[in-house]
Amino acid sequence: MLSQSSMAGQRTTEPAITRRKRARPGTRTQALVVVAAIAGALLPGPAEPRGLIRNDDATQTTFAPATHGRPPVRGQAMATAPGNAAASPRIRSLRAVVRATLPHDPQAFTQGLEFRGATLYESTGLVGRSSLRAGPPGKRPTRQVELPAPLFGEGITFSGAKLWQLTWRNGIAIERDATTLEERRRVSFPGEGWGLCHQRIAGRERLVMSDGTDRLTFRDSNTFTATGGINVRKDDAPATRLNELECAPDGSIYANVYGTDTILRINPHTGAVTAHIDASGLLTAAESRLAGQLNGIAAVPGTDFFLITGKLWPLMFQVAYLPR
Repeated sequence: MLSQSSMAGQRTTEPAITRRKRARPGTRTQALVVVAAIAGALLPGPAEPRGLIRNDDATQTTFAPATHGRPPVRGQAMATAPGNAAASPRIRSLRAVVRATLPHDPQAFTQGLEFRGATLYESTGLVGRSSLRAGPPGKRPTRQVELPAPLFGEGITFSGAKLWQLTWRNGIAIERDATTLEERRRVSFPGEGWGLCHQRIAGRERLVMSDGTDRLTFRDSNTFTATGGINVRKDDAPATRLNELECAPDGSIYANVYGTDTILRINPHTGAVTAHIDASGLLTAAESRLAGQLNGIAAVPGTDFFLITGKLWPLMFQVAYLPR
């Protein structure tokens, strides 16, 4: 197992993040209570007591049933800094409000997170430790495959019976069987791979890929060939360091900004940022000491909630994006 100090050179030199928690009235009490249906509570099904849940907003919350290592550049101001969110009235200022929590493997260097039905899929990174996992959320994976060195796992998404998995600087996208996770083939692409999601626009399918810049590249969902793209703008400036992506049912693309506690909601037609989401303060100070950056966004099927986590985080959070 690699230590934090041995991760240098693998995009892993980032120190553990500590955050100054923001006091929000009525949120984040210290009590932890037993939650029902940790595995099935994200989606419809019978519940059974498992795991832990936090008591937010001074009321006991549970998962709603389905009803519907790149460190920030030193000294460089982020175009997506929280202080810029109020500069334009066109951009909504939201915050991630915790509704429930699930356990998460604190050894998982999370790079991609996505649901298919009741199964949560997670891609992890680091050379020699990269993997693809699948199973009930909050439980041990029922399926897992490893990526051999020197591959560094990144974002994932589905397209029919295929699962695509990016690598970081290896220039390879891996096509896998969505059920068995077995590798089918490898496709080359130029540059770096960060985040990946699948989107249906006007009856057509495409993949959306990030590379750490303000550019989102569109790719054919069968061949992985680039078919176009958009540049993402926030307050008339490039929104850079776009990382993990989620193409949500509401038609928007959600992207976390690497090295920050920010998630952006993006118009897929124009590239304009339509909402700035503050996801700070999810971990306690003690939890943050060994944790890395926020990374991992998955829309919970049949709900308006999202499941988010981060690199080496001990927890995942079901959140709602609400006005600040």
